[in-house]
Amino acid sequence: MGIGWIIFIAAAAGFHIGLFGMFKKAGIDGWKAFVPFYNTWLMVDKMELKKQWFFFQLIPIAGQFVTIWLCIKFVEHFGRFSVLHHAATVFFPFIFFPYLGFSKNERFSGIAIVKNYSKSATREWIDAAVFAIVAATIIRTFIFEAYVIPTGSMEKTLLVNDFLFVSKTSYGPRIPNTPLAFPFVHHTLPITNSVSYLEWIKLPYKRFFGEPVKRNDVVVFNYPVGDTVIKEFQSEINYYDYLRAYESRGGTREMLFAEREDILVRPVDKRENFIKRCVAIAGDTLKIIDGILYVNNKQNPIPPASEMPYIVQLDGKGFFSDDFLKKELNIDPQDPEQRDLIAANNNPNTYRITLTENQVNKLKDFPFVIKSSIKPDLNSSGFGNTFPYDTLNFKWSEDNFGPLWIPKKGEKIELNARNITLYKRLIQVYENNIWEQKDGVVFINGSQASTYEFKMNYYWMMGDNRHNSQDSRFWGFVPEDHVVGKASLIWFSWQNGPRWNRIFRLIH
Repeated sequence: MGIGWIIFIAAAAGFHIGLFGMFKKAGIDGWKAFVPFYNTWLMVDKMELKKQWFFFQLIPIAGQFVTIWLCIKFVEHFGRFSVLHHAATVFFPFIFFPYLGFSKNERFSGIAIVKNYSKSATREWIDAAVFAIVAATIIRTFIFEAYVIPTGSMEKTLLVNDFLFVSKTSYGPRIPNTPLAFPFVHHTLPITNSVSYLEWIKLPYKRFFGEPVKRNDVVVFNYPVGDTVIKEFQSEINYYDYLRAYESRGGTREMLFAEREDILVRPVDKRENFIKRCVAIAGDTLKIIDGILYVNNKQNPIPPASEMPYIVQLDGKGFFSDDFLKKELNIDPQDPEQRDLIAANNNPNTYRITLTENQVNKLKDFPFVIKSSIKPDLNSSGFGNTFPYDTLNFKWSEDNFGPLWIPKKGEKIELNARNITLYKRLIQVYENNIWEQKDGVVFINGSQASTYEFKMNYYWMMGDNRHNSQDSRFWGFVPEDHVVGKASLIWFSWQNGPRWNRIFRLIH
């Protein structure tokens, strides 16, 4: 049994033993404190609250906070009204309740003392602030969260500085793995730059009313290879890429940890948030041929606003005006940082332009554009730089990739020398098994294994801007416990001023 479960059991025992003593002081049979829900029914009845408060506890997620409020009210009937008493009720009931229940200095004072108590103006403000923080935390954790697009990997579906609402109810609200965390920040506190959470309590993966991710949904998820982070680089250079490069120079993992003091290990819910399109779901088989994605041997629909680089040739009898480049292709020729129109092979009439399908059609309307020249600029190199980093068995690149099967919960695979490279991390890291290999034989949790049955569904995520996206092609599968929510609405957008045509736009 883990230390987390031992702490939980001890805390639960302290809470109920304390409630036993409090019930006896309140004139209620003590044994009834150990009966779930019946104990809060008796508290509501004793405090003469409206009975709907009992039933509000049955509401998923929010009901837990109603139960906490009922405990606070019950403590007030012992004449304890201060902020410290309420904080002790919320954070340390396993200590505070036994004190109230068994100390000779404490007694149940009843409804009269609650009615005679009047809060100060300062206390009213404190209570209002606490309520606002709790309510906002519940909404942010379980219902929806604001998110801003940091990179161009989803262009032009989503643009840098699009502000989104991410629905956490679409796939079912997820219980935080690390509930002890500072509100409104993800994993790092501002100013101090220290971690924003404590791992004293670690909860297993649980999702209420879980629904699977649908193919082609735009999904926010925790970065799967963000379990280990080099603080200097965060997700810009992931730890495993850095380690592979370090090992290629003769280093080892142990040497890297000894050399750097800024390597962090993060729980699932505190890993970086990424946003991509789910192009393949559990049970699918995907492959990419010359930049075209196929799922289950069918070409996957191309999102209308997705873009990729094209080679475009002109006949030398015309050129694109600056106005056209700005308004139609979103290119500012005067701004080197925004400019993505680049002369190719030092030929003034050959260009490499990142375009959507609609923009490709617009280029074809120009008489000086050689229509047959407009072709995707494919990346046929990159062997060894894409998942699973096994050039012996998988000569894959970002534009020629697969076929690859996406693991599905309950499905069993045969373990062999080829697919171990693909699925070892899932079995060992994501599904928390002890993995060993001795003389070519695999042992899982100490037992020899020739097959493995997956415990979770997995997904394959890719950016709509396929040649400017750090996605599953480079780091592999996304487990279901890493899924945060569905990107549903752009509520604001900014680039040198509001982009009015994008505000309150649904995401497809």
